[in-house]
Amino acid sequence: MEKSNFVDQIRIFCRSGHGGAGSKHFLRTKFNPQAGPDGGDGGRGGHIILRGNKNLWTLLHLRYYKNVLAENGQGGNKNNMTGRDGKDIIIEVPLGTVARDEETEEQEAEILEHGQEIVWMKGGRGGLGNARFATPTNQAPEHAQPGEPGEEGWKVLELKVLADVGLVGFPNAGKSTLLSVITAAKPKIADYAFTTITPQLGIVAYRDGKSFCVADLPGIIEGAAEGRGLGHRFLRHIERNSVLLFVIPADSNDHKKEFTILVNELEQYNPELLHKQFLIAISKSEMLDEELKAAIEKELPANIPHIFISSVTQQGLNELKDMLWHALNDGTEVSSN
Repeated sequence: MEKSNFVDQIRIFCRSGHGGAGSKHFLRTKFNPQAGPDGGDGGRGGHIILRGNKNLWTLLHLRYYKNVLAENGQGGNKNNMTGRDGKDIIIEVPLGTVARDEETEEQEAEILEHGQEIVWMKGGRGGLGNARFATPTNQAPEHAQPGEPGEEGWKVLELKVLADVGLVGFPNAGKSTLLSVITAAKPKIADYAFTTITPQLGIVAYRDGKSFCVADLPGIIEGAAEGRGLGHRFLRHIERNSVLLFVIPADSNDHKKEFTILVNELEQYNPELLHKQFLIAISKSEMLDEELKAAIEKELPANIPHIFISSVTQQGLNELKDMLWHALNDGTEVSSN
């Protein structure tokens, strides 16, 4: 299997900076050897920050970035000088990235917008210097606080592809060919299963300069929700799509059964996926006459818009774009034969 440049999950060890210790210092001058405490506060430890970058499509740039260690805060100094804060580390990630704790599996951050910044792991607070503890009854405090430790642990960054439309279907349903025809994307195309093993994105140019994003997702198989085939790696990317276009080939032995299996896998993985808008495209329809189309239509769910298309002859592709655009923008159900 060829090595892919699409990396959608990485595991890294992260540690934010420790806070600097407060200073315990007393001011002594020529004329006042007991001028009082003047120890400054310690600086804050460096944060680890996630920042969204719309120009990134993968986590590849973090593949060999295994240890993220932010700088510690500087200790306080005499003359009430506060220590310098530790330098923050900013990790740029593609939109759609989710950050989790590996041990608890708790979601800690989610990046959805360009330029969005989230302090993922806060640096430790700097300790207070002894000048902070001076009181009328204790004018020479011997105490200063140590800095607070930073946070640390193994973390997981996971990318869920952000696209308007997700193409769902069994291997060899014709999804990659469809994407290559309606967009400028160049996915790998061949007549064997799992040609697509990573998501492929393409922009569909619509009317009046409008456009929308389509993702060709790895082919689903029965049992994907339990991790068979590409399993969860595939299903994870479907969660972000507004509209799901089920691509079922015209030469399928049972169109209704194929659609039912696909929907069942989505439901087992995450029942909320059933709340998305579904559309059905019968691909490879250049081989069908009107009688066969009518027979296939009887197998399809009556409440889900469908269309017959052919990526080879361009049949129905403009109508498909109209259907997808309406589904994305006003929810209008456009059924086409």
